[in-house]
Amino acid sequence: MSEKILARRKPRIAIAGASGRVGATLTHSLARDPVDVVALTRRPDQAQFPPGVAMAAVDFTLTQTLDDALAGADRLFVAHGTSPQQVANEIALIDRAVAAGIGHVVKLSAMGPATHLNPLAWHMQIEAHLARQPIASTVLRPSAFADILRRSAGQIADGAWAGAAGEGRVNFIDTRDVAEVARRALLETVSPGSQRAFHLTGPRAWTLPQVAEELSRLLGRPVIYGHRSAEAVRSELIVAGTSPFVADLLAGLDQMFHDSVLGETTSTVVALTGQAPRSLTDWLTENLGLFRKTEAISA
Repeated sequence: MSEKILARRKPRIAIAGASGRVGATLTHSLARDPVDVVALTRRPDQAQFPPGVAMAAVDFTLTQTLDDALAGADRLFVAHGTSPQQVANEIALIDRAVAAGIGHVVKLSAMGPATHLNPLAWHMQIEAHLARQPIASTVLRPSAFADILRRSAGQIADGAWAGAAGEGRVNFIDTRDVAEVARRALLETVSPGSQRAFHLTGPRAWTLPQVAEELSRLLGRPVIYGHRSAEAVRSELIVAGTSPFVADLLAGLDQMFHDSVLGETTSTVVALTGQAPRSLTDWLTENLGLFRKTEAISA
């Protein structure tokens, strides 16, 4: 993937979801490139961005805020936190981008099959809408983010890790690798009307019992992954105070892990960036403190 920058002026890139997992990493990376960056945020009072990055407050119920934020932008990165408003909000943003004359939209989506399970089902709706627009688009479909293991840090620290993934295979990808692909896609000059989709994964798939074995090796103590039914996982989450909405999402994710929905391995990251994707072992090593008792409590 080339990085041709328009000669007439620095491109202006709008980042929706600039405070999110991928968006924050992407924003910091683009801040070092010869482009103008505007970070869109729904919480301007809480947002912190690198020097040189402009900030635009947006309210998806007020179209004018979207128009103001996108004014003068050439390219747009779209990411939205998982919520029941995700479809409506991302579609609204895409529509305003078309109206503003933005030439290229890069959307963070998710890898997986046609399904009724959210958030994949939501991404399918948004992707379908984007595909109908008269602008260039690039869809990034990462497999499971390694960061999802943070949710299990307390269980792992306590030695009581369990879920419904069984022996299903999961390919975990590092947030930084997804952000780098997004960066290159946004810097590249693409043909008008170009439509692309990239499946992004780490270097190999794991079962969660294998992840437990790797954690055991790194921590120097036994870590065991216990097996539960999806129904039991959901019930335990509810009892622990998790909202039904989030419990459904997490139980559904376990079901996808169980069915090896995210077990695919691709060479896309190295093909697009020239660098091999980071391994799960690398991520675990960097974040090992999360899975130790004292640090897991504070996390």
